[in-house]
Amino acid sequence: MPRSANHMSKTNGKKWKKIAIIGGIVLLVLILAGALYHRANAGVITVQTGKVMKQDLASVVTASGEIKPLNYVNISSNAFGIITKLYVKEGDRVKKGQILAQIDNVQPSSNVNGMKAALEAASGDATAADAAYNTALADVKRAQADAGRAKLDYERAEGLYKDQLISKADYDLKKATWEMSASGLAQAQARIVQTKAQRDAAHVRINQAKAQLTTASDVLSKTTYVAPFDGLVTNLPVRQGETMVIGIQNAPGSTLMTVADMSVVTAEVKVDETDIVNVKLNQPAEVTIDAMPGKTFKGHVTQVGDNAIVRSTGVATTQTTTGSQEAKDFKVVVTLDSPPENLRPGLSTTAKITTATRSSVLAIPIQALTMRQKADLEKKEKEEKKGDVQAAAPPSKKDKEELQGVFVVRNKKAEFVKVDTGITGVTDIEVTNGLKEGDEIVTGSYKVLRTLKNGSGVKVDNTVKAQEKES
Repeated sequence: MPRSANHMSKTNGKKWKKIAIIGGIVLLVLILAGALYHRANAGVITVQTGKVMKQDLASVVTASGEIKPLNYVNISSNAFGIITKLYVKEGDRVKKGQILAQIDNVQPSSNVNGMKAALEAASGDATAADAAYNTALADVKRAQADAGRAKLDYERAEGLYKDQLISKADYDLKKATWEMSASGLAQAQARIVQTKAQRDAAHVRINQAKAQLTTASDVLSKTTYVAPFDGLVTNLPVRQGETMVIGIQNAPGSTLMTVADMSVVTAEVKVDETDIVNVKLNQPAEVTIDAMPGKTFKGHVTQVGDNAIVRSTGVATTQTTTGSQEAKDFKVVVTLDSPPENLRPGLSTTAKITTATRSSVLAIPIQALTMRQKADLEKKEKEEKKGDVQAAAPPSKKDKEELQGVFVVRNKKAEFVKVDTGITGVTDIEVTNGLKEGDEIVTGSYKVLRTLKNGSGVKVDNTVKAQEKES
């Protein structure tokens, strides 16, 4: 090999040796830096945070149910018979007094006509009895006059006979005449009693005929059904030609139709038992209806139920004799302030009832709240003061007390701070004590909040939260 080639080979060998040494040094530096970084960040937990801010809060109770009119009537059959005419169909609007349906009324009409005839006959008998009574009164007056005149003639004849001025025959005639007149008066008076009794009986028969006519007319009136108020026919389960029966409420064949007054419309919803304590009369509400997406209707609470309803059965607890640990609801009625005209009973609805409002109060996200046992927090404080870890005594019942609070980021550490809360909004909750505006608190993640310990080192990374908001 030539000398120049040998020299070039040695030069290349030295160059690669230097590169290897430099590479090894760089690798060693990187390893040392990684170890130092890992050691410095050992025990540091990545968290998401938020600021304590002032805002307006509204506590809202959400409940679902259905649209119902405030006033509605199930018109039931009061008579047995065939439906001869239906004047309306389901969905029709009706006016008060409008005829809705007619049931066969041949027999009731015949009974009414018969009672009217009987009443007329009784009235005629009463008129005749009144005339007979008046005649008897006149006869008594005439008999009284005749008896009075005959008595005077007899008394005069008696005096004349004593003075022997008239014969005994004339005296006997006057006496007989007076006795006949007295007898006729007694007979006339007896006739008054008789005719009066007949007259009273005739008037009693009139009253009886009137009562029977009223009964027959009532039966006849129950074959014609009219609207009790202005409203909407919301249910018509029968057809013309079917037979109606008198039965119990909601029994098949006894309900003719349902008329609802749609001028006052309500949303009848079921509120969970955990929320009912916050619901009061006249609280404002926003009502949405599934059949009308994108529209919200204003309303207010007009009724709050007192009886719990078992959710699985729909039966009130007052109607059961056994206790139940099942979930329960309470009926709440929300009256719509301006209901649309095209509403129909039974539409599914959701009501958001505002139970409380607060203006410009400190608030934090609900998910930032967490619970910690008192013993764990006190143990951490003791360890920090003593600088070592000692065997702790078993926690007492008081030590197991759970405290509500949040983790505040201070000096790159998470410090648990006990807080008092007020009303709860949709995503935020009011803080009444423990925090001040601008405090940075840990808001996530849920897994971190569940396991985070008081005093743990933390690193704030809110990029995940920003990505979630953007998505």
